Amino acid sequence: MKTDLIYGVEDRPPFKDAIFAALQHLLAIFVAIITPPLIIAGALKLDVEKTSFLVSMSLFVSGISTFIQCKRFGPVGARLLCIQGTSFSFIGPIITTGLMGGLPLIFGVCMAAAPVEMVISRTFRYMRNIITPLVSGIVVLLIGLSLIKVGVVSCGGGYGAMDNGTFGSWENLSIAGLVLLSVLFFNRSKNKYLRMSSIVLGICLGYGLAFALGKVDMSSLNLNLLTSFNIPMPFKYGLDFNISSFIAIGLVYLITAIEATGDVTANSMISGLDIEGEGYVKRVSGGVLADGFNSFLAGVFNSFPNSIFAQNNGIIQLTGVASRFVGYYIAAMLVLLGLFPIVGAVFSLMPDPVLGGATLLMFGTVAAAGVRIVSSQQIGRKETLVLAVSLSLGLGVELIPDILINAPDAIKGIFSSGITTGGLTAIVANAVICVKEEGEI
Repeated sequence: MKTDLIYGVEDRPPFKDAIFAALQHLLAIFVAIITPPLIIAGALKLDVEKTSFLVSMSLFVSGISTFIQCKRFGPVGARLLCIQGTSFSFIGPIITTGLMGGLPLIFGVCMAAAPVEMVISRTFRYMRNIITPLVSGIVVLLIGLSLIKVGVVSCGGGYGAMDNGTFGSWENLSIAGLVLLSVLFFNRSKNKYLRMSSIVLGICLGYGLAFALGKVDMSSLNLNLLTSFNIPMPFKYGLDFNISSFIAIGLVYLITAIEATGDVTANSMISGLDIEGEGYVKRVSGGVLADGFNSFLAGVFNSFPNSIFAQNNGIIQLTGVASRFVGYYIAAMLVLLGLFPIVGAVFSLMPDPVLGGATLLMFGTVAAAGVRIVSSQQIGRKETLVLAVSLSLGLGVELIPDILINAPDAIKGIFSSGITTGGLTAIVANAVICVKEEGEI
């Protein structure tokens, strides 16, 4: 395929060009990688030490995962400039799981369910008849809409503010508003560097305002972190298992496989490679297999499931650099950042409104992506019914969680998340309702 690339997938850019391209990718993904652990830790009310460690391990595992995707080991990896990071899709079910059994249950279930995606990578051509674009679009839409609630809670000050009565104070809303408006402002800039770093700049401004208003508690920051290193400790918090949580997390892995397929396809197109034939199938199956394997690896190192980041495809277009060798530099940077606990500690002190202002826009973008996927399909009477029943049940559980108050614990574990409720409904409804009638083309 004809492209305007400066460096192709198998080209080796000079050190200077490779570092420059890698830094731009890092700017685009850094905040997205650390946001899920910060949100999950806030919802579970973890202390600064645990939050800092979770953030550090997210960076560390993202580095290893990115290296695996770019290099490929046997059948594992896309052998493209695919960047991996902590997935937003799992936040809702993980918080629900964590409230039931803490970090051991989260890591145990995420590891146990990771093979779901690995199996799909081997049998994807058959699964496409079950997980149609309509189903995946509905699930992505529900993921975004469910996460918007999480973002709004952070904007108001988080769960801690709910406990101490400061939720929704003018200080919290002002900080979140400044971050949101700053991100929008920089994102509209004609300067490509300001656009790429818009979220980082917005968070810096919000952090500064929060510090001026006395919202940053530096007393809990241990200065010894400046000279210490994080030593990755497999299974540090232990493992646990629960069948209802396993089903809920497993469904998200199912959808993540679909998303990963789309991301690898888009990356192949941008990189000037074919999107059909044996080579393409090998890239897709390898990328999805690595997605599942890397999520399993994340559980081993006390982090959350990983997925391929779609935003990096835009950076490839912008820089004209599709070389997978640039991924090695990005991976090394992420691993190094993860080994320094001061990085995680600084971000674990970030006030909730700062994080909320940045994530609100991110989560809205996820919902908008779901709308685009759904609208790309032909929506007739049957499709409308599938969409209606899936959104009704999915959002209904999110808005009124007490509807399941009298249900058995196993049922609560599966259907307490709007993502899993709506996703399962979409799969079943699509299979039942969208059956061709006699004489229908």
